[in-house]
Amino acid sequence: MKRMCTVAAVMLTAASVVFAGGAKEKKTASFKVGVIYIGDENEGYTEAHMKGIAEMKKALNLSDGDVIEKKNIPEDEKAYDAAVDLAEQGCSYIIATSFGHESYLMQAAKEYPAVQFSHATGFQAASSKLANMHNFFPAVYQSRYVSGIVAGLKLNDMIASGKISASEAKIGYVGAYPYAEVVSGYTAFFLGARSVCPSAVMQVRYTNSWADMALEKETAESLIADKCVLISQHADTVGAPTACQAHGVPCVGYNVDMTSVAPTCALTSAALNWGAYYKASAAAFRAGEQFPVDWSKGYADDAVFTTPLNERAVTADAKAAVSKAVADLKSGAVKVFDTARFTVNGKRLEDLIAAGGDFAKYAAYVKNGMFHESELGSAPAFDLRIDGITELTAK
Repeated sequence: MKRMCTVAAVMLTAASVVFAGGAKEKKTASFKVGVIYIGDENEGYTEAHMKGIAEMKKALNLSDGDVIEKKNIPEDEKAYDAAVDLAEQGCSYIIATSFGHESYLMQAAKEYPAVQFSHATGFQAASSKLANMHNFFPAVYQSRYVSGIVAGLKLNDMIASGKISASEAKIGYVGAYPYAEVVSGYTAFFLGARSVCPSAVMQVRYTNSWADMALEKETAESLIADKCVLISQHADTVGAPTACQAHGVPCVGYNVDMTSVAPTCALTSAALNWGAYYKASAAAFRAGEQFPVDWSKGYADDAVFTTPLNERAVTADAKAAVSKAVADLKSGAVKVFDTARFTVNGKRLEDLIAAGGDFAKYAAYVKNGMFHESELGSAPAFDLRIDGITELTAK
């Protein structure tokens, strides 16, 4: 649905194209935005995008008539039809929100060169050489790292209280697909948890669906049955938190606050402020100004955040720990993918790259002791399987 990026594909976006100019012929007093959503307000991922669009409307003083939103658009020819319809209705700027929309949006971009197009989570804008095509994805790995710290502190509290032993600090993770977007996110979450709870391990189960509430609930239940004592997710519904509340297991959500369905178990959620991109890009396009082909920002630009801590579930030191982690990420004092933090098959990443073979492709991303995520392209590229995490496909 939203993301299926490989390192090789992202490296294509590191082409010489850096900026795309606003279409000068579209500089008019009227500015209309079109949005293509994969879902609707009943699904967390789309709800987060809709909130971002609302922020854009307010910041740019756009009326309801200036923004046309199309919901529940699948990843097929209907996405192209939606883009064409928006262009024909006079939209100067058209946005699509799901990975599978990209090829259809690019098709429309070729046919409407005076319209600017932006696609969330994709990787083909730079390599396409289209002056009116853009990709964007906030650096959510940063907020996943911070939410992982909250989870790790909860594990420490459970150990200190005697509820579990240090060797039983096993996290379960409901993942959608084994794509870089998911792997990057769950790795960042795990590294955050391990930064405060060194004995933590994690098991990931894939649902092979972005939004299947029943399957996400079932997958969380299977992880709990497999002795996972805390659950997190990269899946779009409230299925996993619902299961956690029923079993009294703490959880960390995604996209939105999960306390409505897990009032005593939800700790926080890793989230993206899509509005940061929508406001900046729309303002630039309306003014006919240049804007980056690939855009990825984090805490320093208020593009990611964690939802309010649930005082009924988090530890007493969680608030201070979150504040410090955010400050350290903003200042650069902490690097999420510091290569000293993890090993792959018992070896340092730099050593594996130096040995060549399958790991040579990561050389462009690794320098100065860190994997530079979302710098060569906006889409996540970290798809390494690090030690301490195991993967299974949900049945």
